[in-house]
Amino acid sequence: MTDHGGRALRKLTIMAGLLGATLLAACGSNEVVLPGERLGIREVLQNRGTEEGTPANTQRAINLPAQVANAAWAQSGVSPFARTENAALGASLTPLWSVNIGQGDQRRHKLNTNQVALGGRIFTMDSANLVTAVSTDGQVLWTHNLTPLRDASNQAQGGGFAAADGRLYVASGFGTLSALDAATGAEIWVQRLDSAATGAPTYRDGLIYLTSGDSLAWAVEAQDGRIRWQIEGVGDINNVAGAPAPAVDDQRVVFAYGDGTVQAAFRQGGLQLWNANIAGGRDGSAIALIDDVTGDPLISGDTVFAGNFSGRTVALDKASGERLWTAKQGALGPMWPAGDSVFFVSDRNQLVRLDARDGTQIWAVDLPGYLARSNPQKKRDRTFANLGPILAGGRLIVASTDGQIRSFDPTSGALVGTTAIDGGATTRPIVVNGVLYVVSGKGQLHAFR
Repeated sequence: MTDHGGRALRKLTIMAGLLGATLLAACGSNEVVLPGERLGIREVLQNRGTEEGTPANTQRAINLPAQVANAAWAQSGVSPFARTENAALGASLTPLWSVNIGQGDQRRHKLNTNQVALGGRIFTMDSANLVTAVSTDGQVLWTHNLTPLRDASNQAQGGGFAAADGRLYVASGFGTLSALDAATGAEIWVQRLDSAATGAPTYRDGLIYLTSGDSLAWAVEAQDGRIRWQIEGVGDINNVAGAPAPAVDDQRVVFAYGDGTVQAAFRQGGLQLWNANIAGGRDGSAIALIDDVTGDPLISGDTVFAGNFSGRTVALDKASGERLWTAKQGALGPMWPAGDSVFFVSDRNQLVRLDARDGTQIWAVDLPGYLARSNPQKKRDRTFANLGPILAGGRLIVASTDGQIRSFDPTSGALVGTTAIDGGATTRPIVVNGVLYVVSGKGQLHAFR
């Protein structure tokens, strides 16, 4: 045996002796049990990031706007002029009809474009970029494929609608903004954008506002598609699919970008007024790395409400951008203002009511988040998305991919009704002329009265 081999053998012998002595010492003494509460590692990790002092739910009266029999839901409700604050709707929902509008959810391509309604037509987009117009009695009127000739339908997804003056303005993941004839689906013009436009546009007084690539703001002439002005924001790689719809009032337009910035500009000329950043997230949570604005900026009175994906919601002064308050909850979609409160679906899959004046929580109720694995061999659990809320019929309505449309009491957050939807909801519901419309994951438009 070489000297090197002998040294190695001696080291192994010494290590074995020390290990044996340690084991004998352990056998000869009692284990020391430290006092104190014992917590499972799994439970600690699951609860990490929960802020202390979360208030208990309270029931507080609210002065709701009167119900209105609206004839249209032409675009996102983030702008005051486009929002039906409390659409008339019956106390219970009964299925009227359903109709196929194209391809439903696929593994890598989701149907996530919210429908709009104008002039007795409901406009939808499937997961293969097919736009469909449906009559109020469930008849398909026309279809228009947005896929460019040299591309395949599975190369892009997402987009959004704004309808006005007999036209349907459509943003698409292919990086286009199109104007279609609302009656026939015929293409009027197409404006090519620098990058994908996966969120809804907003129309006001002959101009269309939208964001492409989560970093570039546009104002486009509705008449012929010419560019009025652009503002370059800051992008980010940690983004969520679907850009926020711009919020517009008489003078301003408010955009949001992928880095968490909210920006206001004069809507006619594009002169920038202020920038604000929704900074912050939940400690110890992986989603805190995603700072994208998912709670679309919404204008209500003199305030802009917005939220990010990572756990923060803010109220900003509309004129200056000054932050009025911050709530330690994220928003997964546009908020809904009513009375003295704002309502939204949080990053914890809760329906939340905050005091609009100071951001304090009034109540929060759980929504379906995920289904526990029944088979340990599966790689991941089944998760659910909750779309809404909207205020209609004096109650808050949230549609979920778990196959239920839920109604809640705005005063207390109590669940007051459920309606099944085959395939689960995949878009935010709208209400027109007392009928609720929502698209399912199977690629069907459903009508409930």
